Amino acid sequence: MPDPSADLADWVRLTAIPGVGGETQRHLLKAFGLPGSVFAASGSAVRGVIGAALAERLASHDATAEIEAALAWAAEPGNRIVTLADSDYPQALLATVDPPALLYVKGRAELLNRPAVAIVGSRNATKQGEANAEAFAATLSAAGLTVVSGLALGIDAAAHRGALGGAGSTLAFIGTGADRIYPASNEPLTREIAGKGCIVSEFPLGMAALPGNFPRRNRLIAGVSLGCLVVEAAERSGSLITARLALDAGREVFAIPGSIHSPLAKGCHKLIKQGAKLVEKAEDILEELRWERPPSSRSDQSVALSPKEGDGGRGRSNAMTEDGEGPILAVLGHDPCSLDTLAARSGLTPAHLLAMLLPLELEGRVAQLPGGLYQRLSRGQGSN
Repeated sequence: MPDPSADLADWVRLTAIPGVGGETQRHLLKAFGLPGSVFAASGSAVRGVIGAALAERLASHDATAEIEAALAWAAEPGNRIVTLADSDYPQALLATVDPPALLYVKGRAELLNRPAVAIVGSRNATKQGEANAEAFAATLSAAGLTVVSGLALGIDAAAHRGALGGAGSTLAFIGTGADRIYPASNEPLTREIAGKGCIVSEFPLGMAALPGNFPRRNRLIAGVSLGCLVVEAAERSGSLITARLALDAGREVFAIPGSIHSPLAKGCHKLIKQGAKLVEKAEDILEELRWERPPSSRSDQSVALSPKEGDGGRGRSNAMTEDGEGPILAVLGHDPCSLDTLAARSGLTPAHLLAMLLPLELEGRVAQLPGGLYQRLSRGQGSN
């Protein structure tokens, strides 16, 4: 009977050889079958497939340390290494041009083959952008779709948080080894995803957060998803790379519009001009994908749509208009606004305005932005 650990060791060995990348690995697998057969093949046969220099590397590289580390990691509870030959390998990735030979998986491996939607955006997101990402993710997950993102700060982290409570849960594709947590500030979220969702990496254990890793990770986010939603993105954002990869893979691309004055809206507006579908609520995505909600999720989801939404949008700031809070929100509008501009619009002094803005900030109705700007935060952006 074949030894499963020996078979897995051959897969790890194949992916641990410097200079033998994904394309070369697939050439070898196509020519010889499983990795064990690759390493059992004659030198001349291997040279005929990948050339003399790479064949020499294949024969001479000692991958003992990498194999031992990988097998020990895979033996820990909740950890798996999924290869191209496994039934749990994401079937959607098999249809892409560059599927990795193996994936390090931590958590619920069954999520790899669930219908999914990617949510990506800026690391330096606004409070409103994060609230929108969390709300959209909560609604999509409640509808049974797995939310996929890259576990970065900002929009990615908000999307993961929003999705964790729903039936779809969340998949996090990372740009480091699966034994690392990056960024460190995401440690609590990473551990929660490992318990309730799934963390996936194609990189070997111990791999640091190198800049080139993240564009590679983005192709997997796009590849496993039915569609990709961009929440906030600058004109040269890495999120636009994910959107382009999604288009290349034949996936739908969605974008949330923003203020014409916001640098973080320019990437979304660019995508919309290029044919991405403008969305204002998560239901727009569900309709475009023709996604049928599970029966248990068809009731009103408004309670779970966004943070601080327990009052159903009827909070103190709108109801207590006699103290001036309601009118201040109306004067503020939806674009970022300086205190001086707000004073000119309202006829109130800056000191008076600050006293009125503080409780609104504490309620999550207003956010203070860099440069002394204030922005009104909308609620319930994930629902219709």
